[in-house]
Amino acid sequence: MPSITTVIAQQPVELDGWRSYMAAKHIADHPELRDVASDPSRMRRLVRTAVDASETYARSAAERGDRVHSYAEQLALQALGRPHRLEETLQALREHGEEGFARSVDHWWQAFGVEPVAAELTVWNHSLGYAGTLDLVAKINGRICLVDYKTKGTSRDGRVKALDNKVAMQLVAGMKAEESLVDAEAGAWEPWAHGEDPLLIAVAVGETEHAAVRVNPEVRRHHWSTFCQLRRVWGARVEAASAGRTLLPLAPPPVPAAASRPAAGGPVPDFPVDGVPVPGPPGPELPVPDLPLSGHATPGH
Repeated sequence: MPSITTVIAQQPVELDGWRSYMAAKHIADHPELRDVASDPSRMRRLVRTAVDASETYARSAAERGDRVHSYAEQLALQALGRPHRLEETLQALREHGEEGFARSVDHWWQAFGVEPVAAELTVWNHSLGYAGTLDLVAKINGRICLVDYKTKGTSRDGRVKALDNKVAMQLVAGMKAEESLVDAEAGAWEPWAHGEDPLLIAVAVGETEHAAVRVNPEVRRHHWSTFCQLRRVWGARVEAASAGRTLLPLAPPPVPAAASRPAAGGPVPDFPVDGVPVPGPPGPELPVPDLPLSGHATPGH
């Protein structure tokens, strides 16, 4: 069964521009750039390292996102009075110079008066066939909210970068859950208990600030429709992959026996076309007899 993020990933994402930028930035910031500029072989080596740079940046961003999400989860567990590792996750952020992200989470939490209901809640939709995890279910100003955190970079003016609209699809899919996990060890589930109309909130967590947005209720159904279609795409791809080997080896056609092949430069045999023999070359010319014309004999020679 696919996760919510796996389903959404069926939608093409264009990252070439970002990857090109990161590769170019790697070269531009490289301390050896001036020295290798006149050496083609060393420049090629530098370019090869730049090709890998975007992948390295992507992995680093994903790991940073995991650390920020872990901190936010432990903050909720602490507020719920459950065992937590808040100090440990904060220390992990400090070790990577990312404590500013923790402060942004704290500021959002305080500004919105968050009252957590559940953290990292696993949900399931049996009808469509998918599962997922909600970062936070909380009450804010007395209303049930589903919250998704997105760790974002900082723009040149020091502001947190904007969220992608795909976060709406992720939250709507979570809202459409039919069950939620109660006890992972026992495998116990319960019917979805958080209503059909919660407030859907996405929080961009940056190093300098946070920015919260809500999903427009008027567009929810459109994002749900898109998600359903992407789920069918995922199913079709899985079915195609399990149908059997897609590409089969192909050998060249058999070579005719040497005796049946005409010699190079020799005559081409006459092959019938649609069952009608092809006429051969004309024979020797025969003499034309002297025939009478209009009943009169032709004078002999």
